[in-house]
Amino acid sequence: MNLHLSGHHLEITEAMRGYITGKLDRITRHFDHVIDVNVILSVEKLVQKVEANVHLSGKNIFVESRDADMYAAIDNLIDKLDRQIIKHKEKNTKHRGGVEPQPETE
Repeated sequence: MNLHLSGHHLEITEAMRGYITGKLDRITRHFDHVIDVNVILSVEKLVQKVEANVHLSGKNIFVESRDADMYAAIDNLIDKLDRQIIKHKEKNTKHRGGVEPQPETE
């Protein structure tokens, strides 16, 4: 997985870089076929904004998050990204002949 971090009107510290890479490990646990991740951190007046563009095999996923605190915005972004990746993975397994759970009957 290639990770590209950039900051607009903001300098990315080693603490931020480590925090983002640690959080992105959660994404790779769910889905191994992540090719490229672009993360843009920016500041607009009092709002901290984080955007991520994830390139998977066959699909691009774009997610953004805004918050007053940068670390809270990163956490929110990772949660959104995690849900999108799981949704994509479930769609892929259904189309690839994966086993779907059968509803229980009494």
